[in-house]
Amino acid sequence: ELVLKVRIQNPNLRENDFIEIELDRQELTYKELLRVSCRELGVNPEHVQKIRKLPNTMLRKDKDVARLQDFQELELVLTVSDKNLLFRVPTLSEQSGYNKKASELTY
Repeated sequence: ELVLKVRIQNPNLRENDFIEIELDRQELTYKELLRVSCRELGVNPEHVQKIRKLPNTMLRKDKDVARLQDFQELELVLTVSDKNLLFRVPTLSEQSGYNKKASELTY
């Protein structure tokens, strides 16, 4: 098995820890990396714009994935609209305990 460290790229998160994933060395393909990473991070693969090997290398094909070594750090870069959906802060009216009528009271 190849062990990789993966996270979702989001500079707005205070804590953005990596998780470790394992890939079968017999199946080192871009598609398999994407599938396993998305499953472990709870992301829809359709929302991934690219996979970046840190600090600054984009993975594009199976040969790129085959060159990865144990414990290399990767980031899933999501499409802009999906970042807003995944990491969006709930509006005041969506937060539990919010009372719309109380917010309209005037004193």
